[in-house]
Amino acid sequence: MTDHRITRLRENETAAAIALWQVAGLVQLWNDPGADIAAALNCPTATILAAHDEAGALTGTVMAGYDGHRGWVYYVASDPARQGQGIGAALMKAAEAWLAGQGARVVRLMVRAENERVAGFYDGLGYERGDFLVFGKRL
Repeated sequence: MTDHRITRLRENETAAAIALWQVAGLVQLWNDPGADIAAALNCPTATILAAHDEAGALTGTVMAGYDGHRGWVYYVASDPARQGQGIGAALMKAAEAWLAGQGARVVRLMVRAENERVAGFYDGLGYERGDFLVFGKRL
């Protein structure tokens, strides 16, 4: 694994984070990634952690939020050219530590059912697949 420094995403890295999320296929038409970043960076129970290489380039992100009961993880992404270097695993470990510090005792995340490659990534990190129905309503 290449050494990557993990810090909180800086506001001036918003465009780079959005570009990373777009290339990773995480941006959906119904989501505004800029608004998601602004909300997470301005919320005391949420954060976005960012991995940087030795030159300071953004190489990965994870958004984490604590709802008072459990931790949630979103926007886990690593530069496709650097996948397999342990960036995603390091970000998840950092997110878990941040969430535990908030009081979370369990971490949840959602993966699209057809995305077996990503599901395998989380299997490898010790996450368990659950039999949950996820409901949503756009407001």
